[in-house]
Amino acid sequence: MAEKPLTDWDSGLLDCFEDTRTCCYGFWCCPCLACTVSGRFGENNCLPLCDIIGPGVFAAFGIPVCVPPAVLSVRAAMRNRYGIKGSLCKDIAISCFCEWCSWCQMHRELRHRKKTPTVVNIQNNTVVNMQPIPTVQPGVMMMMPAQPVATGFMTQPTVVIQTK
Repeated sequence: MAEKPLTDWDSGLLDCFEDTRTCCYGFWCCPCLACTVSGRFGENNCLPLCDIIGPGVFAAFGIPVCVPPAVLSVRAAMRNRYGIKGSLCKDIAISCFCEWCSWCQMHRELRHRKKTPTVVNIQNNTVVNMQPIPTVQPGVMMMMPAQPVATGFMTQPTVVIQTK
């Protein structure tokens, strides 16, 4: 099975003017945008709150946190699911230095993916020469074979069924 070639993100990291609604939403309420992206991607809506609340909680216990875990994990998972070019090193750098731009980019990507139609090819496979299970008519005597016959449907050995 051949792998699909990797694609680019639908929009760049700093392409805020392509979709001003996303970036305005992200500017006025970044946590709301992040929670929306997480939910639409199939993760828990509250996952991004780990990036907001987590550093304060960890700092209280003297544990430094450098990389926001939620934005990094959702970004890496999105790249993997949709076959988007990139690397984990780039994801870490973007998550550390451009966290809110990353959430906006992922929001635009999900909106783009929602608009893209999915094409499904369905083919009917017709079965030829099916034989029903034999029945006995009243008043007709029938000899039974010595070995039991498998019940069900059988195709004739000369018929070839091909699917496209």
